[in-house]
Amino acid sequence: MDYHNVPSPCFVLEEALLHQNLALIDSVQKAAGCTIILALKGFSMYSVFPTVRQYLSGATASSLNEVKLINDFMQVKAHTYMPAYLESEFDEILDRSSHITFNSLGQWERFKNKVETFNAAHSEARISCGIRVNPQYSEVTTDMYNPCVPGSRLGVTRDKLPEHLPEGIEGLHFHTLCENGSDTLERTLAALESRFGDLLHEAKWLNMGGGHLMTREGYDIEKLIALVKAIRERYDLDVILEPGSAIAWRTGVLVTTVLDILDSQGIDVAVLDTSFAAHMPDTLEMPYKPYIQGAHHEPVPGKPTYRMGGMTCLAGDFMGDYSFEQPLQIGDKIIFEDMIHYTMVKTTTFNGVNLPSIGVARKNGDFELIRSFGYESFKDRLS
Repeated sequence: MDYHNVPSPCFVLEEALLHQNLALIDSVQKAAGCTIILALKGFSMYSVFPTVRQYLSGATASSLNEVKLINDFMQVKAHTYMPAYLESEFDEILDRSSHITFNSLGQWERFKNKVETFNAAHSEARISCGIRVNPQYSEVTTDMYNPCVPGSRLGVTRDKLPEHLPEGIEGLHFHTLCENGSDTLERTLAALESRFGDLLHEAKWLNMGGGHLMTREGYDIEKLIALVKAIRERYDLDVILEPGSAIAWRTGVLVTTVLDILDSQGIDVAVLDTSFAAHMPDTLEMPYKPYIQGAHHEPVPGKPTYRMGGMTCLAGDFMGDYSFEQPLQIGDKIIFEDMIHYTMVKTTTFNGVNLPSIGVARKNGDFELIRSFGYESFKDRLS
């Protein structure tokens, strides 16, 4: 794609690649006999939800705002999970959800009367409730992303649950993966069954959460299908997966521009019109080093090498170092790869920096600008 006519900075989704990912995911859910839904926590680009609806029948939310986005643009009721529900929002969540997962028995006890009252009055739109469990097993190496660390607030351990599922609870939900393969899922399911197997026999559904990176090259899809089919048959329940990254994995980029080049004590720094802290926070949180189109991911002796600097005043707002075939010039485009999932959803206006625009590269190669942001977007977050 020719990025010269794309505004900068700008997230650009490639429509054809999104279709490709969704087609693969749809083939998995059909072969495995499960339901795969979109997790808005990883991808909330609602302008392409009509495309997602061609392949997936639902979506999962972690806030009332995400629930509303699912209702409005996926045109379905949401699978909803929140670590804790607000009393002031819960009636609306009931109206807008098909499934509600509770993070603790205390939360279930607090709201179960509302659920029972709602279900009694809406037999045709009854809500199915579940409880999030902690299998106390995760292969996520970054503690910030590991929901099974000691003291985690996410999910109930087996010793805190009664002998049988509480009346009104129909499903179990776990979410302990983070861009993992099906081999990790296999070991996770073994831990889950060792602790919760008796309750799985009582459940109507099992939600395996996200982190199933089935669109990554080399992912063992056949193993995933086999695991899902086996647990469905063993416990006679429905299985739900809600990947975030897999939906938009490698479907688009962040287009940026070099604003300045300076020598900082022998290190060449290219200052960009974007920010790692404000526009790509996962790169600093995980952390990981994103790839740049046309650049060497690691420094190459003898080649022009630059540290990429963000435009905020945060000292740590940089990423490096990358080597290029030719020296960079002010005005050059720097294209960060794979910047659609878990990136757009985390942007901020720190320092008053404008949010990147959002656009789509259509199948015919045309670029369509969906939205740009300015002063109003910054002002509306403050008072």
